[in-house]
Amino acid sequence: MPIVRWNPERSIFSLKSDMDRLFDNFFTDRPGQLQSYSDMTPIVDVEETDQAFLITAEVPGIKKDDIKITFENNYLTISGEKKVEKDRKDKNFHHMERSFGKFSRTLGIPAGVMLDKIEAEYDQGILNIKIPKAEEAKPKQIEVKVK
Repeated sequence: MPIVRWNPERSIFSLKSDMDRLFDNFFTDRPGQLQSYSDMTPIVDVEETDQAFLITAEVPGIKKDDIKITFENNYLTISGEKKVEKDRKDKNFHHMERSFGKFSRTLGIPAGVMLDKIEAEYDQGILNIKIPKAEEAKPKQIEVKVK
């Protein structure tokens, strides 16, 4: 797991949004419509190989053009918006669990990556991001001579 620099502003805002979400869910007037934290937060896997960091994110129901990926100060941010279908408002729903709205997920990535070589592919709700390591960050095998 990478070591990530602590940012007090990010921690405070994250705590505030977590508390807001908790109270929104607790005081909802429709128990069948609770939205959990993961409803609009992409679920991700982060894998490290000798050559790169590989991130796989689940973002179902979102168009490729509605996803934005940025890398700044060793933080990768995946953000976007799942837009409400236009004909939804005229229907008489008995139960709704699908959620819509903006989402964002930020991951700390260690230094020593090649920013100009980052690649992303999106297919059927799965976003794959490859962040190649710089040569100096790749593990090297050093032969030790015994005297």
